[in-house]
Amino acid sequence: MNQVLVAVIDGTRARFLTLEQAELPEYESGPNLVEHKSLFNPVKELQGKELWANVKSGRNQGLSGQAHAYDDGRQQHVTEFERRFAQVIGNEILNFTQGKRIQRLLLIAEPHILGVVREVVTPLLPKNLQIQDLAKDLSKFKLKEIYEYLASKSLLPIRKQASG
Repeated sequence: MNQVLVAVIDGTRARFLTLEQAELPEYESGPNLVEHKSLFNPVKELQGKELWANVKSGRNQGLSGQAHAYDDGRQQHVTEFERRFAQVIGNEILNFTQGKRIQRLLLIAEPHILGVVREVVTPLLPKNLQIQDLAKDLSKFKLKEIYEYLASKSLLPIRKQASG
């Protein structure tokens, strides 16, 4: 069977799963997804003053009492935080592809994060790695639910039920 790595990502977490055959196919259903590692983006967990000196963005009050808007550059910082997290994800995927002889990568992420991850990760990966992606947030799904969803989209083979 092809060695498959499934990376399920949202803005705060990346889960790394592989597709494994059942040890005793006569008695166990399979193949199954097995989670090997989870990474967390600590910046996304920070709130308000832990991350920014001023909690409210883009507003200032003049002497006359009228507020006026301005761009304080927070979105640029958030984008940079996302790129750094994507870089960490890319390095982890690279480690998996080398250590487990991964031949196929499924990148599953919410649409915005998928774009960032694609941009950062793709240049790091071996050219012979087959990459497929899906813009869907499955990060909070259980392993069996992820498997069933990906199988329904023909991204993973249908699970064979145990005959016993």
